[in-house]
Amino acid sequence: MAKTTPKDLRNVKSAQNDTSKSQAKRSSSLPASPQKSSRVGARRTDTGRIVAILADVYGDAECALHHRNAFELIIATILSAQCTDERVNIVTKELFRRCPSPQKMAQTPVEELEKIVQSAGFYRNKAKNIRGCAEAIWKQHGGEVPQDLATLITLPGVGRKTANVVLGTAFGIPSGVVVDTHVARLSARLGLTRGTDPVKIEQDLMRQLPEQEWINFSHRLIHHGRRICKARKPLCDNCPLAELCPRVGVAN
Repeated sequence: MAKTTPKDLRNVKSAQNDTSKSQAKRSSSLPASPQKSSRVGARRTDTGRIVAILADVYGDAECALHHRNAFELIIATILSAQCTDERVNIVTKELFRRCPSPQKMAQTPVEELEKIVQSAGFYRNKAKNIRGCAEAIWKQHGGEVPQDLATLITLPGVGRKTANVVLGTAFGIPSGVVVDTHVARLSARLGLTRGTDPVKIEQDLMRQLPEQEWINFSHRLIHHGRRICKARKPLCDNCPLAELCPRVGVAN
């Protein structure tokens, strides 16, 4: 075996240093490695399949609130807070017969509106809001429902959810994802969000869904929640999403 001299050691060390510098230079020219994905981000492929399956099963899903125009829809959506759509549809049948326009509703005494919407719950606050909303539409917007989110949420009783419903359903404008109790529950069960606040849930869904699906996804998920993924006892054996669903929070 040849004897290693101090000169040989210096040459080896120099070569190692050159190699390290070369590797460092190559590494710096590469794109940074992505951070470890959160659970939500890691489910992007699954989200695409979920969207496709829901579209196939519930392709004809529509807003369950009965309405003939944007004004009726915004009023019905305000009334739907903490109330079933079925009850709202019963209430609005009489309400829209008596108050078919923003002007007529704005001119109707709030006490009369309270009697009409009483069965929808929280009737005093709801009557005040629908009258105030109708008055704003009549006096400030010429009787036409605004078609932008920033303006809509300035109307009495209108928050982001109601604005999204109106823009998406009445005007076909994908301003966001409607998050009601069904959408919140199913999004969590499917592992699409860890959020509990509707705004956080909406942000998670908007990041994962194509913009053209923002409107229909909510309608379809709501129908799925009513028919299959029920709150107390989901019918997992009959679920078309069963193989994709991690069943977060569902007892075995």
